[in-house]
Amino acid sequence: MHKDIDMSLKIKDVIFENPIFTASGTFGFGYEFDDFIDISEVGGVVVKGLTLEPRKGNKVPRIAETAGGMLNSVGLENPGVEYFLSDILPKLKSKNVKVIANIAGNNIEDYCKMASKINDSSCDAVEMNISCPNVKQGGVAFGTNKDVVYEITKEVRACLDKPLIVKLSPNVTDIKEIAVSAQKGGADCISLINTLIGMAVDTKTRRPVLSNVIGGLSGPAIKPVALRLVWEVSKVVDIPIIGMGGIRDIDDVLQFMLVGASGVAIGTSNFIDPCITVKLANQLKEYLKENKYKSTQDIIGKIKL
Repeated sequence: MHKDIDMSLKIKDVIFENPIFTASGTFGFGYEFDDFIDISEVGGVVVKGLTLEPRKGNKVPRIAETAGGMLNSVGLENPGVEYFLSDILPKLKSKNVKVIANIAGNNIEDYCKMASKINDSSCDAVEMNISCPNVKQGGVAFGTNKDVVYEITKEVRACLDKPLIVKLSPNVTDIKEIAVSAQKGGADCISLINTLIGMAVDTKTRRPVLSNVIGGLSGPAIKPVALRLVWEVSKVVDIPIIGMGGIRDIDDVLQFMLVGASGVAIGTSNFIDPCITVKLANQLKEYLKENKYKSTQDIIGKIKL
């Protein structure tokens, strides 16, 4: 890579060497990809979603292919935040990689407890998934109500000195007001989009393909929606944005950056090409060099309207 080109992304007081991240749930805990890439070359590894207690997840089948993407209803299967901090995080940090813990909870207390535990660890940042059902709010997802988004972000911010990334759901009426609430609550960065809600049906059995009936749609099919939402959010917040949704190649990366993303996260494409993150980081640097740009700042938000 060319050292004279600045690929770094700063979130609060943490500097990530390049803006290519992994999307939570699509890269395991990172070390599973050791046979394919040097994970230290990834800008940041966002680990699979963590909860306060271990979860077994939903019954199978919980993944289904669909036109231009995939549906998943894994249900946040994970070993719990304590196990992650004691057994998994040290392995990751030994590989000289920036680690972002993705957290999800049933209530604000869960989020705060996890944030406090992670705050005392070597983890580099926290991504807060607010697209999960909120038990205390009658099953409504945290991320669909701007007042709840402000409250949960403010409460978690009070427990956390590390950078706080708030991940937004696309399944809302106005994502701009949600993003503004997250920034007001103390978010250092916004990541979007999480999956769209989808469904698949087996016509032979006349039953849903997924045991959970509905699931999260990801992959190339959602990219136009993701681009539009990143563009909208970029106009109302002044903190970094990590864009994601159907990114497959360097052109997709550039599109997200042009509409306002400071960085991108690669999700479903990791299942197709486990080396995609490092490839894209190198290709982005080559693009900047060929076009005589000194920094990613030369293209972020530079769409011509």
